[in-house]
Amino acid sequence: MSKADRLGVSASFARAQPVGVSPRRAAIAEATGAPTSGVVPPSEVPIEALTHNPFNLREELTEIEEMAESLKVRGQLQPLAVATRMAFMEAHPGQIEGLGRAPYVVIDGNRRLAAARLAGLKSMHIHVNDALATSAADILESALIANIHRVDVAPMDQARALQELVDVHGSQAAVAKRLGKTPAWVSQRLTLLNLTPALQEQVESGELKVEPARRIGRLPQEAQEAAVEETVKAVNPPRQRTSPTTAGVNGVNAVNGPAAPAAARRRIVITGATAPEIADQLASQLSPADLAAVTEILATRPS
Repeated sequence: MSKADRLGVSASFARAQPVGVSPRRAAIAEATGAPTSGVVPPSEVPIEALTHNPFNLREELTEIEEMAESLKVRGQLQPLAVATRMAFMEAHPGQIEGLGRAPYVVIDGNRRLAAARLAGLKSMHIHVNDALATSAADILESALIANIHRVDVAPMDQARALQELVDVHGSQAAVAKRLGKTPAWVSQRLTLLNLTPALQEQVESGELKVEPARRIGRLPQEAQEAAVEETVKAVNPPRQRTSPTTAGVNGVNAVNGPAAPAAARRRIVITGATAPEIADQLASQLSPADLAAVTEILATRPS
């Protein structure tokens, strides 16, 4: 005989009832209005019932306009993964002020929530899973895994999140293993944190592109500004008057591809026997931009 039969009620009624709730959870629920784990979670809630989590990967939610237009036309295709406010408060009592009064905290789908608000949606479909609220590291890790192949993830936010995971797990190799990436992939993205604050702002604004920024981040900070100038010159070389001879050479280069960088056109003499000696000789013979490029190649080359 089922429990529902013993209670004299239908099985469907038994499934709909709250299960046991601890006195502590009940007290929090009464004080905050948050649902308890024993309540059958709804599949759709008013948008006012949702809030961004304080550990969201993006410090500034950007590039949501296109998603907002898609939501207007096609509607919501994927539910948001959320945790109840109560579960989040239990796991992160120091983050209460940032939650507001919404009963659900979005763990995966913060960008979609921002787009839905921009699109004027009144409600959203959700999937409630309180296990997602366990730790800040788990939330960051889930966000990174969910967005790891996105091209529009803010690079500085990604770098900061990776560094937080390194602090939690102890090494870049451990983080790489958890994310299913190589240590070189993690290391490459963390180099942005080595940039001067001014250059980090340029990356965030889009003034400095990510790829050259990662190369420049491998240099000492005192050499980074000069490397940026070299990079700008390489991208926008000054116009020069061309003679018939140089015009012919340029014509060949136009067919065969861009001219080789300065480092490839001159002979580099290395006589050092130790790694520091070799590094010093490279630094003395290469421009900051070329040195950054060589460093990047060596860092990503398989061992």
